[in-house]
Amino acid sequence: MSEGQKFQLGTIGALSLSVVSSVSIVICNKALISTLGFTFATTLTSWHLLVTFCSLHVALWMKMFEHKPFDPRAVMGFGILNGISIGLLNLSLGFNSVGFYQMTKLAIIPCTVLLETLFFRKKFSRKIQFSLTILLLGVGIATVTDLQLNMLGSVLSLLAVITTCVAQIMTNTIQKKFKVSSTQLLYQSCPYQAITLFVTGPFLDGLLTNQNVFAFKYTSQVVFFIVLSCLISVSVNFSTFLVIGKTSPVTYQVLGHLKTCLVLAFGYVLLKDPFNWRNILGIMVAVIGMVVYSYFCSIETQQKASETSTQLPQMKESEKDPLIAVENGSGVLSDGGGGGVQKTAAPRSRGD
Repeated sequence: MSEGQKFQLGTIGALSLSVVSSVSIVICNKALISTLGFTFATTLTSWHLLVTFCSLHVALWMKMFEHKPFDPRAVMGFGILNGISIGLLNLSLGFNSVGFYQMTKLAIIPCTVLLETLFFRKKFSRKIQFSLTILLLGVGIATVTDLQLNMLGSVLSLLAVITTCVAQIMTNTIQKKFKVSSTQLLYQSCPYQAITLFVTGPFLDGLLTNQNVFAFKYTSQVVFFIVLSCLISVSVNFSTFLVIGKTSPVTYQVLGHLKTCLVLAFGYVLLKDPFNWRNILGIMVAVIGMVVYSYFCSIETQQKASETSTQLPQMKESEKDPLIAVENGSGVLSDGGGGGVQKTAAPRSRGD
């Protein structure tokens, strides 16, 4: 099996793991929050991260992966930013209508595209932009019901979108810059995320629910679902870093909207949640957008691979023959009296 096939297989596995684990934890948390009344989402997330860190520490002790320390300031900043983005998303949901919160989540893709275009010079083809538009339109039809605006909620939503986009872009760039795996990055950033949410979680949850997480009555059923949620979260957190590292922040957001559609469908089938023609139409349009996006991404990936494969033999030939190197502009022309003039040609990179 070639390296390209192994990479594609690994990407498909990461995407599948992310979908299955995320849908599972949503169903578990829905039972915990809606049925059992445990509404402390931010505190629960901090427990998720603590369990994830402990699980990774055990895996490290068993030598399932190698610890690779790198820039501690980058790790700390990244971990705290991730924790803040989670808290802001929860606050956005608390101070806005459900419809406006869904609009906030939809805004993450355009914002990510804008940031990557401005600061990383990443190019998104018109075909990719078109497919993303179809996707966002479909998810919007399926999920956005009411749009009640207020100043505080709007500011919180804006901050949530910006911090989430930056955190997800950092997840991708840190893995590539420092050559660390998703597991290594998650292991080192988890404590900062967990501490940030563990400290602020009870305060935020109290602000949103007017209840005290420490005064809640923890029955055996509640404890069971909390433990189950924490165990599933290990897979969710790992697959999140894995998907963003193997693909891109935009692809991860597209996958997130697929999960939203699946949760709506499972909610109707398993939990008998209300379902109408808007949900059906929106899911169908969103799925079309996802299929088109996946198709265009695969086409562009194949084009980049073929361009790379054709350039490599040319580069090797130019290294062997100095005259060819000069003609192709990849060599250095110099004479005794002056400096050299070097010309290089770099292909444009295209983002998915």
